[in-house]
Amino acid sequence: MTTDLGHTIAGKLLDIEAIKLNLEHPFTWSSGWKSPIYCDNRLSLSFPEIRTYIKNALVEAIKANYPDVEAIAGVATAGIPQGALVAEAMGLPFLYVRSKPKGHGMENMIEGKVTPGQKVVVIEDLVSTGGSSLKAAEALKANNIEVLGMAAIFTYGFDLADKNFANAGIPLVCLSNYNLLLEEALERDYIKQEQLGSLEAWRRDPANWQG
Repeated sequence: MTTDLGHTIAGKLLDIEAIKLNLEHPFTWSSGWKSPIYCDNRLSLSFPEIRTYIKNALVEAIKANYPDVEAIAGVATAGIPQGALVAEAMGLPFLYVRSKPKGHGMENMIEGKVTPGQKVVVIEDLVSTGGSSLKAAEALKANNIEVLGMAAIFTYGFDLADKNFANAGIPLVCLSNYNLLLEEALERDYIKQEQLGSLEAWRRDPANWQG
């Protein structure tokens, strides 16, 4: 994706506080990692103009990178509404992948019409290590669905995620990333130049970052 688009997306997410940066009072992730960034792209759904902008950007990214797409799959839960919006805009079938099989009824992990051989693009709102995203892709492949790749709104750009996607053979396209976010935040005076070192250090080694 283009740098200009990445800056625009990052700016819109900062505007609505879907992304927050705080070095003084770091956030704690479920993994236990301390983090200077909190990202909740689901907030964009409450802002029609931004929601539409992101939807259209995802559609263009898919057309450019996965022109043979036949269906869209969302990753539960945050990728479901984004994926449904994209599928509607492209006039394509939609399905979604649970984090684990449903505990009753048909016990499905994939919801929607599963068509073996169908070429699918997976939609995620946020990529950290890539674990949940790739688990969804593997579930689709286990049902004989061809996963062309994944499209996401934002990535932290961890080396571990790059390695995980490369090992899985799944292409990943993201509208914006952590580096572009820092550039946009610095330009807006949202962060200070002297804070960049610590923020960049977190991306390189989030597990051991101390703030």
